[in-house]
Amino acid sequence: MITTLDHTIKEYIQHALEEAKQTNQSVIVSHIKEVDAIDPLHFFALGEEIYLGERFFWSTPTADFTMVGLGNELVLENEIHTSDRFQKIEKEWKRFNKKVIADHKKQVGTGPLLFGGFSFDPIKEKDELWDAFSEAKFVLPTNMLTVFKNKTYITINKLITPMDHLDTCIKHFEQVGEKEFTLFPYQIDCEKGNEFASIELKTTEWVEAVQRATADIRASEIDKVVLAREVHLEFTERIDPYQVVGRLQKEQPTSFIFEFENGLQHFVGATPERLIKKEENQVLSTCLAGSIKRGKTKNEDKLLGNQLLHDDKNLIEHDIVVKMIKDAFEHCCFEVSAPEAPALLKTKNIQHLYTPVKGFAKKGHTLLSMVERLHPTPALGGFPKEKAIEKIRELEPMHRGWYAAPVGWIDHEDNGEFVVAIRSGLIEGNRAALFAGCGIVEESDPESEYFETKMKLKPMLSALGGVENE
Repeated sequence: MITTLDHTIKEYIQHALEEAKQTNQSVIVSHIKEVDAIDPLHFFALGEEIYLGERFFWSTPTADFTMVGLGNELVLENEIHTSDRFQKIEKEWKRFNKKVIADHKKQVGTGPLLFGGFSFDPIKEKDELWDAFSEAKFVLPTNMLTVFKNKTYITINKLITPMDHLDTCIKHFEQVGEKEFTLFPYQIDCEKGNEFASIELKTTEWVEAVQRATADIRASEIDKVVLAREVHLEFTERIDPYQVVGRLQKEQPTSFIFEFENGLQHFVGATPERLIKKEENQVLSTCLAGSIKRGKTKNEDKLLGNQLLHDDKNLIEHDIVVKMIKDAFEHCCFEVSAPEAPALLKTKNIQHLYTPVKGFAKKGHTLLSMVERLHPTPALGGFPKEKAIEKIRELEPMHRGWYAAPVGWIDHEDNGEFVVAIRSGLIEGNRAALFAGCGIVEESDPESEYFETKMKLKPMLSALGGVENE
């Protein structure tokens, strides 16, 4: 099917091209159209033929909002070790003039927007695993599917440069609709028969790091530090990224699902933790710290939840996170509010202590400036913030890359949402690297913390669909 553009859209494109030539500055043109329902995962999979290595997938809890990007129309990235990577991405994004063509009110997650993420710590030297990932990378998709409130939209983006020709630009918008995306779900294979062998890297060193951290906390050097470890898996067959995303959606409905394709590597996960959401000037963050397993029966699950709600170690850990996020909000927001006591947030394998924090952004405080202020929260770094990051560099026997860092999206009106990329893994071919961490406080026991990381690895292990070799 070929899309025929009307005269008005062609005029928009022509004006954008004239502006680009006059100012010698590229212009982003976005055409939004409502379409019949399309299955997002099927759209993602069909993009492989043309856009392999340049795709993303994002869905919120209960999948009431989903975005899929195909193609990198524009890439903004920061490859050097620098502390101003948030400002640089924001400055570059603001540099482009953006024109939106739509025959209806623009909906959330449509039009020109960036999707991507940051590394956890740009100062720590990268290892080979994360070598292809920049310290910050964001993409403007060429084509994007958005499903919001049961309606489906396609956004076609074009970066119009001073060197472009009108016919070429018009053809870009016309040809996007040639491929039919019919409505049928991508078939998820529930059978898990891909055998794998696992290697736990530097487990002894990690246990020793926990012991050293608790000693430092008892010596009042620091209040809390989060230490993560990694597990590498090698499967007998290639890992199907569509099956992984599909299983995560099915098995982790209360989590954010993300998939960022970087060449042949897929950074994918199901995180329950929102870092920040901004819609106009309304801002929301989620404090998630303190965990316990789910029960095998309804009664056991309730008992475990009550145990978590009254556990001193976990309550202390949670209170540290709430205090830090509220303090950050007080700096950049007004009317900051949060419940006095945490509730429970239950995922398939784990239940967490949960406290939402809300506010309204003060003038001059942008989404990315707030992401920078919040990252990393004590749930992923520790407290005090800078000392915790230094302690992680000193003790943690791995490089986090994009694990536990902000991943999300931002549009041209400074709306967007970022999550903390936990419960995640890096997939390439038949190999996967998975990551999990825990908050270390004075009362932490290395053996208990080790088993907590094993519990946190379960969502991704299940989504990979493997059966461990004996």
